[in-house]
Amino acid sequence: MGNEWMEIAVRLLAATVAGAIIGLERSYQGRPAGFRTHALVCVASSLLMLVTLYQGEWFGGNSAARVSVDPTRMAQGVMTGIGFLGAGVIMQSGMNIHGLTTAASIWTTAAIGILAGVGLYPAVALATLITLGVLAAFRYIENAMPVQEFATQTLRFRRNEAPSEQEVRALFAAHGFTMDSISYRLLDGGHLEYRMTIKTRRKRNVESLAKALLALDAVAAFSIDHTDK
Repeated sequence: MGNEWMEIAVRLLAATVAGAIIGLERSYQGRPAGFRTHALVCVASSLLMLVTLYQGEWFGGNSAARVSVDPTRMAQGVMTGIGFLGAGVIMQSGMNIHGLTTAASIWTTAAIGILAGVGLYPAVALATLITLGVLAAFRYIENAMPVQEFATQTLRFRRNEAPSEQEVRALFAAHGFTMDSISYRLLDGGHLEYRMTIKTRRKRNVESLAKALLALDAVAAFSIDHTDK
């Protein structure tokens, strides 16, 4: 049994190190689920797999009392349970959704913990390196990629000075934006409000548009809120 306890300790330590390394990257990025969360998730996954691998110890080594258990069922249960934890770090603010990457990293950390629990150390090391590469290195690739920038735009004009929809579209087009949709609303106090979803391929166009709107006397109020799509 002494060698088995040593093997259990090694597997738990491997899970702790792998989870902690991934968690450090998340903590560095200021995410709510960071160093300790990922370490605990990985260790817990490893522990649950050890439960199935060393089921004989439940009955004091009595082989006649052993129960046949499929370890893959435990792995499936772990991944299902971790899904609820991952959902807890996903937050929605208006049309923005944050935490998807952290949720995915928690789910991946659980899988690495399972690998540590069954003793596949080369796979633990490789999976940890791949996960860190996706979280860290891929960030620069993602930032360098040309993507559409989406925003929800609200424009409020004095009713007698409100431009037509065509004029509004022309204003946005002049600053590199296109409009996906538009709606109107007449407010108390004699103001007409336009609400729309706009998109552009350059982030700097947002600042240019904001300056142009500030310079228009007819604009009573406006807001530009970035959205994740």
